Amino acid sequence: MLPADEAAIDGPHLLQLARRWFAVYTSPRHEKRVDQYLNVRQIEHYLPLYHPRRRWSDGSIVTLDLPLFPGYIFVHIGRNERVPVLDTPGIVAFVGGTGGLPAVLPEAEIEALRAGLHLRRAEPHPLLPVGQRARIRSGALAGMEGIVVRQKSSLRVVLTVNMIMQSVAVEVDGSELEVIDSGAPAQRDSSARRTPCSASGPYGNNERLAWSL
Repeated sequence: MLPADEAAIDGPHLLQLARRWFAVYTSPRHEKRVDQYLNVRQIEHYLPLYHPRRRWSDGSIVTLDLPLFPGYIFVHIGRNERVPVLDTPGIVAFVGGTGGLPAVLPEAEIEALRAGLHLRRAEPHPLLPVGQRARIRSGALAGMEGIVVRQKSSLRVVLTVNMIMQSVAVEVDGSELEVIDSGAPAQRDSSARRTPCSASGPYGNNERLAWSL
C-alpha cells in the first residue's frame, strides 16, 4: 500500500516520486551521442563532463568536452521507463545490482554532483585505495568525505562512484576541508571526530581527497 501522503497524489506526480537514479553502460565513445538521444526522448539523465585544453600539432589550443565517467551515463527514471532507455541507440545495459535488477544509486549523492560538480575544476582520476579521511566542509560538494593523498600542485578531492568503480579529481582549497578520525566509518553523516584543516590543508597544498558514493 502507498503511504497516506502518497495515496492522494495523482499519477504523474506519483511517477516522479517513484523515479530513481541508475547508471547505464554505453558503447565506447558514444556518451555524448546517447546524451543527445535521451534529450530527444525527454528522458531525464546526467552526463558529467570535464573540459581539458589540448594543443594540436599545428600549435593551436582547443578546449574539449569529455565524459568524466567514460562508458557511463546516469538516468533518472521510473520502473516503466527502463525499456525506452534500453531501446536508446548507444546504450548497452543497466549497471546491475543484486538479484539481477538494475542498481539504484543514492539520490542525494547524484543530486549533489549535479548541483556542485560544475562549480569546481574536475578531471578523471584512478580509483584510490585507503588513506587519511577528510570532509569538504564548505563550498560546492560540502558534506562529501573521502581520502587525502599527496599531489604535486593544488588541492583536490577524488570522488568515486563505487557502483561503476570510476573516480574524478575535483580541486578544493585547504580551508574547505576537515580531517576525520581514520578509524571512523566512511559515511557522509558520520559523527567521527573532525579536525579543521588550515588554509593550506593538514599536509600543505599537495593533497587530494577521495570520496565514495
